[in-house]
Amino acid sequence: MRAPSPRTPVLRPRPEPASRSRLVGAAVVAVVALVVAVALSVAFGSRPIPLGTVLDVVLHPDRQDDVGLIVLGNRVPRTVVGLLAGAALGVAGAVMQGVTRNPLADPSVLGINAGAALAVVVGIAVFGISGTAAYLPLAFVGAGLAALLVYGVAAVARRGLSPVGLALAGAVVAAALSSVTTAVLVSSQSLLDQLRFWQVGALAGKDLGTAGVIAVPVLVGLVVAAGLGRSLNTLALGDELAASLGQRVVLVRVVGGVVTVLLAGSAVAAAGPIAFVGLAVPHAVRRLSGPDQRWTILLSALVAPALLLVADVIGRVVAYPGELQVGIVTALIGAPVFIWLVRSRVVTGL
Repeated sequence: MRAPSPRTPVLRPRPEPASRSRLVGAAVVAVVALVVAVALSVAFGSRPIPLGTVLDVVLHPDRQDDVGLIVLGNRVPRTVVGLLAGAALGVAGAVMQGVTRNPLADPSVLGINAGAALAVVVGIAVFGISGTAAYLPLAFVGAGLAALLVYGVAAVARRGLSPVGLALAGAVVAAALSSVTTAVLVSSQSLLDQLRFWQVGALAGKDLGTAGVIAVPVLVGLVVAAGLGRSLNTLALGDELAASLGQRVVLVRVVGGVVTVLLAGSAVAAAGPIAFVGLAVPHAVRRLSGPDQRWTILLSALVAPALLLVADVIGRVVAYPGELQVGIVTALIGAPVFIWLVRSRVVTGL
């Protein structure tokens, strides 16, 4: 038997399902990690505050001193937004990878975040909209159109809808949309000043109103994604076998696409186009959950916000007295993972 050429991807056999005890243990560890991340997010920054003091402020919200303003006016809102945006991005990545059976799928890699960001920026520049509530429908439209564009480009390209083909099409579309976004921003100094941090992805300056706007679409998206888990497990067997088992393949893909747009659009509207969370986290948790998409989605919903909050804390600490935006930190973490996935000849079967 001839050995595969260096350019031929090797599809690793699907891993064995993880044991129930291992899955439960992974969920417990993920919950603990999320709790620790929340504690770090509300306690650390340019001014560290003891957790006991933070708890006292939360229990006595009428406190009006400097500590109360920092905790309730800044850190608690950005933590809540980070929880929602992180869960949305992680689950969106997991659903995309399951629907496309593409280990390189992610809202940022496939240009969905860039499309949502462009739509929001154009809406601000042309129509003068402001506020997350106004950003949200534009982000949904931009994300949906970007997804359709990526699939169209990949379908007519040489590599087609293969994992690498979709990744390359996504990279091209994301670069093009990001260039247009930058061109719109630099055309107006006031617009650039307003959105320069949002463009790279940021949790700074968010309030509970932002969390309230995205809470419903994010929670709806998470619930629907959880319900898709069993269908994604069947879809992983291949379209023909899934159809023979009674699975409505087209419907599953359409619902998965809508869920992805809903979650990614909500995250972009609230925090900007944060990169690589939806790529790195599902891969990390899949090593624990095995091929079961139900557990991959659940663990992604827990680990992704923990990663986002920890990245936000790192950004606050390393650039003291300034702040490094969370999108930059997640890109520094996720870019090496993406490079490894693209260069690796071993692609885990989904």
